[in-house]
Amino acid sequence: MALPLSSLPVEILREIRSRKWQVFLAFVIVSFVVLAAGFVWPYKYKSEVVIFVDDQNIIRPLMEGSAITTKVSDQVSSARQTLSNRDALTEVATDPGIWGSGSQTVDQATIESRIGALRANLEVSRVGGGYFSIGYVSESPAEAFRIAQRLGQLFISESSQKKRVESRSAYDFIDKQVKSYEQQLAQVEQRLQNFLSENKEGTEEEARTRMGNLKSQLELAELERTELQARVESLQEQLNNIDPTLRQGRTADAYQQRISDMEAKLDDLRLRYLDTYPDIVILKEQIAELRKQRERALEEGQGVSEAVSGQEVVNPIYQDIRSSLSKTRADLETTTTRINSLQRLIAEQEQRMDRIQENKTQYSEITRDMKVNTQIYNDLLKRRERARVSMHLDIEGQGLNYEIYESAQYPTQPSGVKFPMFALAGIFLGAFAPFGAIAGLLQIDPRVRARQQLEEDVGLPVLAEIPQVRTPYEKRRDRWVTVTISVFAVVSVAAYVGIAAAALLGVI
Repeated sequence: MALPLSSLPVEILREIRSRKWQVFLAFVIVSFVVLAAGFVWPYKYKSEVVIFVDDQNIIRPLMEGSAITTKVSDQVSSARQTLSNRDALTEVATDPGIWGSGSQTVDQATIESRIGALRANLEVSRVGGGYFSIGYVSESPAEAFRIAQRLGQLFISESSQKKRVESRSAYDFIDKQVKSYEQQLAQVEQRLQNFLSENKEGTEEEARTRMGNLKSQLELAELERTELQARVESLQEQLNNIDPTLRQGRTADAYQQRISDMEAKLDDLRLRYLDTYPDIVILKEQIAELRKQRERALEEGQGVSEAVSGQEVVNPIYQDIRSSLSKTRADLETTTTRINSLQRLIAEQEQRMDRIQENKTQYSEITRDMKVNTQIYNDLLKRRERARVSMHLDIEGQGLNYEIYESAQYPTQPSGVKFPMFALAGIFLGAFAPFGAIAGLLQIDPRVRARQQLEEDVGLPVLAEIPQVRTPYEKRRDRWVTVTISVFAVVSVAAYVGIAAAALLGVI
């Protein structure tokens, strides 16, 4: 049963009175054990290097926008990561300046042990602003000093090398990308050139203009054909209402005069048309017919001046209307042929416009790829030049620099817990240890020590309590024990203080 907290102080004092020797022995043992721990506790010496991060030098505003100076977002983590690298620690673990001559010929187990100690005792912490420290803790002040100094130098050299390698790698990567996009851009340009050489359909605007012109010509031709058809019908109706011949008297010279007139008209038409022209063909037939009539008139014995009566001749009005009808029909056929040609050209133009639309999609895709590749290529060119300048900045040691603000100092005083702390803690721990031990025992002790335990835990009412009664002998013995323990306690404390003082004064 747990003892109520209200009864805990009384029971602790009761147990202390009844266990005086155990309390005294616990005090002595705890105090002197802590004091002895102070004697054997290894002292740790710490030496550190303070590093200044110089990222605000004059070169930065001058090269703003033209170069990117190397940045470190977290100097502490960067330093810890750099110094925890196995290659760097191996270099420190085999440094003759730290471990003496022959340090590079030691076995691998010794090197591994040194690397483990370096990792365990390395300390990197932020100091404030652009400063951070690299420290090393060791039991040997000389070793702590040499290792801290070497770690600071190693970090600066490794950081400089790392910046140069990073900037060089960045430049090489961007340069490789530039060359890759140069090839892609050349391929796209060749593709566009091949496309333009293979597809010469023209632009969509040209095709639309051409289609509009063809449709306009087609509409005009159809109107003209309609007019010609109406004219043919009208001429045909007139021709049907006129007699094709006339009967009249005429002489042979009249035939010749008629032939001469027609030949003159034939010569005039030949100057403008081919022999296949309908009017020319009709005139040839009329001339041939008149010549035959003239020859028949001469064979019949008619004189040149004699009149030939009752001879049928071609009606000139009929002939003119027939000539106009033939010409109109020829114009109608020509117009019809032109309409068919225009319709064929319009159909071809529609196919051309379909091809132009297909080519337009492909052309847009090629030009889009070319535009995107050109933009990326130009951007990469700028980035490559900036990377080149940045690389030269890192090679020249400009941009972000690490400087040793405070070099490592030889430690003269140990760091961490010291002997006076152990001596002071021994007295207090020895005095409070018995109280803590008794309080813990009371909480796990199953015996009933207070009435509240019965009333609250068991539920039994307590009618009365019988106090403890000691005899006079027991009281005298208790006083004797108290005096004896007090004397021993004073002697023990005096011995404790004497030993601690002797240790602090360097006597022991």
